[in-house]
Amino acid sequence: MKGFRNPSFQDRVASAAAAKEAALAQLRARAAPDPAEQAERRAAAEAREAAKVEARAEAKAAKKQARQKEAEAKAAAIPVPPSEADRKAARDARYAARKERK
Repeated sequence: MKGFRNPSFQDRVASAAAAKEAALAQLRARAAPDPAEQAERRAAAEAREAAKVEARAEAKAAKKQARQKEAEAKAAAIPVPPSEADRKAARDARYAARKERK
């Protein structure tokens, strides 16, 4: 049985160069992307981005509308102070009721 031999520096450099060359050969062998396929992918990505932008705009509009409805509900819950004529009519009614009791 042959014993383990530590590789020398030159052996390590040579194996690294061979691995690098193999990786470059594999990269060169890979087919170049089809321009039509690239255009299709780019169009799909742009469509997804447009849909995201539209969805964000819709969500923002819905949130704004909900806040507006909430503000309107709060405003509707605040009682309207009676007008001067209403207060005078109520005062006159109390005065007339007091007169009738006597």
